[in-house]
Amino acid sequence: MQKIFNLFDLKAKVNYKNEILSGLTVALALVPEAIAFAMIAGLSPLTGLYAAFSIGLITSILGGRPGMISGATGAVAVIYVGMIAVLKKTMPDISVDEITQYIFATVILAGVLQILAGLLRLGKFIRLVPHSVMFGFVNGLAIVIFMAQIDSFKEPVKDYYGQDKIETVSTEKAFDLNSTGTYFTDNETGVIAYNFRDNKISNIESGEVEFEVHNGQVFDVETKKVKFNIEKGDLYEVEQKGRIMEYLDQNQLILMIGLVLLTMLIIWGLPKLTKVFPSSLAAILVVSGLVIGFGIETKTVGDIASIKGGFPPFNVPSIPFTWDTLVLIFPYALIVAGVGLIESLLTLNLIDEITQTRGRGNKECVAQGTANIVTGFFSGMGGCAMIGQSLINISSGARARLSGIIAAIGLLIFIMYGAPIIEKLPMAALTGVMVMVSIGTFEWASLKVFGKMPMTDVVVMVVVTLVTVFLHNLALAVLIGVIISALKFAWENAKRIRARKHVDENGVKHYEIYGPLFFGSVSVFNNKFDIQNDPEEVIIDFSESTVVDMSAIEALNQLTDRYQKAGKTIHLRHLSPDCQKLLKNADKIIEINVEEDPTYHVVSDSI
Repeated sequence: MQKIFNLFDLKAKVNYKNEILSGLTVALALVPEAIAFAMIAGLSPLTGLYAAFSIGLITSILGGRPGMISGATGAVAVIYVGMIAVLKKTMPDISVDEITQYIFATVILAGVLQILAGLLRLGKFIRLVPHSVMFGFVNGLAIVIFMAQIDSFKEPVKDYYGQDKIETVSTEKAFDLNSTGTYFTDNETGVIAYNFRDNKISNIESGEVEFEVHNGQVFDVETKKVKFNIEKGDLYEVEQKGRIMEYLDQNQLILMIGLVLLTMLIIWGLPKLTKVFPSSLAAILVVSGLVIGFGIETKTVGDIASIKGGFPPFNVPSIPFTWDTLVLIFPYALIVAGVGLIESLLTLNLIDEITQTRGRGNKECVAQGTANIVTGFFSGMGGCAMIGQSLINISSGARARLSGIIAAIGLLIFIMYGAPIIEKLPMAALTGVMVMVSIGTFEWASLKVFGKMPMTDVVVMVVVTLVTVFLHNLALAVLIGVIISALKFAWENAKRIRARKHVDENGVKHYEIYGPLFFGSVSVFNNKFDIQNDPEEVIIDFSESTVVDMSAIEALNQLTDRYQKAGKTIHLRHLSPDCQKLLKNADKIIEINVEEDPTYHVVSDSI
């Protein structure tokens, strides 16, 4: 019973007014963001709303950071963009519903990986991410979110059948048109396959029309989907690139820009007057009121997709459970898991700093994984911690789990009973909110310190940002940034190894080593010694040096071997017990000083 009380913060003093009001504020603010992030991924708005509800509820109850809000995020949404492109390339005839099922399976697998990360206590490794990488990560995410809003100022071009026109690129030639332009032959066998007349392609045997040619594309007459491209009369297999979009006509474009700017102005200006009401919600209400009240014709959420729904439906992803499927979705599940944990743990650290408390990273990993598994089975797109919503919640005074629970339940009420209202929201309002989210997410302070940062840190930040923007792979971007930073650290420390040399009154030469001895400094370390010209007895003192890894141990082994082959005696002083155990012939070459020997550990597989 005590654990239950602790779970819901009933043991600690909780400001229930702040928790409830903060939760309701977050619930209202979650609606446009969840919809917008789902649209970024090319999914139904409901998948974003369902994810925001289930992930928000579970992480609020089980998470390692009370007050942190989780849901559908842009960081995860952009991963699906690349995944969907691969699915369409691999399976040209795949439907939107089938794509969604693959997304759900990916979310479930990502959740399993996140739980494993938590159980293996990998959450602590977030401390290894340098600030330059964090800056690049956040800036790249902000740019991606901003660029995703450009499509709001466009509309899809329609094909001959009134459907959204799909861009197709020719790949391999499938059929050749004969010289008279009356029939097609198979490009490989040369067998006549189709008749061609009046832009209609009919089966040579049955005589039935199977395809029609319109504007350089060949459509299946039954499915109305593009089957081939026609170039110089010949038919080519195609690779789909996505919808062809064009900018709105001039009047609609000006109207759209004006409404977006109005939304942004309200979000920027309202907090300067009052913070009682969330500015993003106020902006949506004002702009929506203008559009609906004056009957302004503009794009709405309902024009994109219906969001009417009930309680998130249980759904086992209907995909082939084969090795090929696992090979297809596993890389993206790994990226979703990695990006989700990175953003969640970065957000956790940020809230720790603001509240002067400490969250539990590994517990948060398990909670995020559990939430994503449940979300995948309940028709959600997956997600992670939301930096913006978490800051809204904390700045509104929330500090406990109750605010997140209230936010999730409030959002569910909107899903089940507020669809008719939400579908009337103008896209301009949502676009304005997302533009302001991207502006607020971008670390503008990082630009101010450009000239003051070390050049390597600047390079790391820029590289991480560029990888995020152009590859839409946040996990890869962070990994590259960490590797570059680690190499920089190794290079700088490799140059710090020093050796002070002197010969005492007994003719014994002393080498006093300074700086860390590790794989990066081994080469410089070896160059410090003059084995041929050294006297018969040599002492190497490590009192001001640290032997870090097995490369350093092997360097010491090789050095002692070289001195012994030269017929000289070498003593190693002030090495830790770990080093002594790993060194060959340790009892012959090491002088042990119990009072002064260090007790640090060496990185080794055997320790």
